[in-house]
Amino acid sequence: MDKRDLSTVFRDRLKLLLTRSDLNQSAFATAVGIDRSALSQLLSGASTRLPRAETLLNIAAEFKVSLDWLLGLSQDEGVTGEIRESLEIEEAPDGFDRTLLAKWHAEAAGTKIRYVPAGIPDLLRTEALVDYEARIANKSREAQAGETQYRIDYNRRPETDMEVCMPRHTLEIFARGLGIWDRFPEADRREQLLHMATLLDDLYPTFRLFLYDGRMRYSIPYTIFGPYRAAIYVGDMYIVLNSTQPVRTLTSHFDNLIRAADINAHEAASFTQKLAGMSFPSSAA
Repeated sequence: MDKRDLSTVFRDRLKLLLTRSDLNQSAFATAVGIDRSALSQLLSGASTRLPRAETLLNIAAEFKVSLDWLLGLSQDEGVTGEIRESLEIEEAPDGFDRTLLAKWHAEAAGTKIRYVPAGIPDLLRTEALVDYEARIANKSREAQAGETQYRIDYNRRPETDMEVCMPRHTLEIFARGLGIWDRFPEADRREQLLHMATLLDDLYPTFRLFLYDGRMRYSIPYTIFGPYRAAIYVGDMYIVLNSTQPVRTLTSHFDNLIRAADINAHEAASFTQKLAGMSFPSSAA
């Protein structure tokens, strides 16, 4: 990890410990054996220097966190935490609130989350679409609905910063009732698009949707949780990347999708509403 990245991660986690402790800076500094001015310098980000090993050990011992976590080498806070494998495979079971995906969203609160969905973004789906997609995929309707509500609640938090990028043609195919939506009624499709437009307007700017031309760009579905973790969706499981470089590479890929977008976040709601106003009889009709 680059020294600047290391110092940034350390500073962010030191700030988190300070907030959790309910101590003022003077009391916090005393607890870890440094003076207040030294603590202020560490928190300011004016330098990339890390504190002495003794100070790091004091912080870890006082607040019962691991050095690995404090320095960004692990996502496990506990003192017994070990450095994670750089690549893991996790199942994606029903019951979103109990999954690692929900935990990763919670851990990433306050950082930017970047998301490329596999279809209509989960939090933008109506109950009718949740029911339809759960039925054709033989999945729990309750679990799907729970995931949708969790994501809506998450994106209403003031600290949320989420960018979503997807192909424009996904919405155009949906509006026309093609692909997996060929048996989803036209009236329900229109209601879904209007619901989506309303939420996009309501959640902006903490939730920002960008649409790119799928003929010019391609992406698999994935989520990047701040600078620490990325999860690539592959059916009923996730390939989880925990090391810095792969996360950076995916972040760069996502940023390129954003640059290629021909519908920007402030235009997404009106674009979706325009699609809802068009007449696209279902192909199954």
